[in-house]
Amino acid sequence: MLCLTMLSACKINYTFTGASINYETTKTFSVADFPNRARMVNPNLSPEFVEALKDKLISQTSLEMVRDGGDIMFEGQITKYDVRPMSIQANDVAAKNRLTVSMKVRFTNNVDHEQDFETSFSAYAEFNSTQLISTVEDDLMDEIIEQLTEDIFNRALANW
Repeated sequence: MLCLTMLSACKINYTFTGASINYETTKTFSVADFPNRARMVNPNLSPEFVEALKDKLISQTSLEMVRDGGDIMFEGQITKYDVRPMSIQANDVAAKNRLTVSMKVRFTNNVDHEQDFETSFSAYAEFNSTQLISTVEDDLMDEIIEQLTEDIFNRALANW
């Protein structure tokens, strides 16, 4: 009888997305705008990143999105958008270039403030130096945004 009582008092949340969320206490999320504070600015980066993060949270959790003041909140700013040469060849010409995006993210868990954090995330994608950044930039941004949202999601909600 004691064993049955103990088992009925335990609740385990299993998910296939890797998210570890107590849906009894955490029901909503909000994502603020991420202003672009980088020296070099891509005007599409901020809105595309914010939408991608919202989409990830909607598709991989059962949380409801609210405009402000969610049980969990994401806010921050883009701090770096930079293209640099990589893999210098013998004739001092780059074989590859690297687009790097960095951002500061503040995660607030209004249910359990011990999980709050503020940290920087960075991701990059490389492209052939024979290509112009303007011709590959959209694809590179998609790849970088996917990396960043995955890293932020895992840090905030996967508890790995």
